[in-house]
Amino acid sequence: MKVLWLAAHPEERSLNGSLKDEGVRALGEHGHEVQISDLYAMKWNPVVDADDFDHPSEERLHISNAAERALGNGTLSPDIRAEQEKVLWADTLIVQFPLWWYGMPAILKGWFDRVFVKGFAYGFNDPDTGATLRYGDGPLTGKRAMVVVTAGARPGTLGPRGVNGDLNDLLFPLHHGTFWYTGMSAVPPFLVSSADRTTPAAFEDTAARLRTRLLELPTTPPLPFRRQNSPDYDPETLPLHPDLAPNLTGPAIHYTDAPGNP
Repeated sequence: MKVLWLAAHPEERSLNGSLKDEGVRALGEHGHEVQISDLYAMKWNPVVDADDFDHPSEERLHISNAAERALGNGTLSPDIRAEQEKVLWADTLIVQFPLWWYGMPAILKGWFDRVFVKGFAYGFNDPDTGATLRYGDGPLTGKRAMVVVTAGARPGTLGPRGVNGDLNDLLFPLHHGTFWYTGMSAVPPFLVSSADRTTPAAFEDTAARLRTRLLELPTTPPLPFRRQNSPDYDPETLPLHPDLAPNLTGPAIHYTDAPGNP
């Protein structure tokens, strides 16, 4: 594998930092290539603005158009281009972060905002049919991604009936709305719960489980999301056909193994 490890934690000596080191070491020992984007260590700028696109200050800024134009004419900010080169190089993306307020740290959200611009991660059409290429057919199709996430919450609280909600629902915007939208397949996430109560013995167990998951990545079945350009959705307005998962609503209906499917 060629792995881009995208990390977002401000403390290198944290549990996140230690797990990153363990994971990168395990991948290297088994012959995999790894590049690391440690966003806090890089002092990554998470804020989108006109400077990203060398956009004239006297003109109104339309983000997606300006980004696509800058990408095409070579004026996209060098730090963005460097991260895009890493994404293009990689066949696997590891996205590691602590779960803060039910989402990723702002610095990581800003990485996606600035790097996954139109013309790079979305904005393509099938030249034969004119169909928009997204949700399983995007420009990053063929790559896979796994989230490594730590949470202070106890395990049961992040389950299907847990007070914090199911982890796959919390990660749906990233799994489905970012990875799958751009064509990447998302494998089930690696969760480290009760992170602030980790003991040395628990860390060794967690590190061993992470090493196993990483080495099994090439054969791990991805989350079974439906492709947009499949018969499952109405091609004009894109709701799921009513005979599929008829008794469900919300994120669950976008999985091919949703209960109630014929």
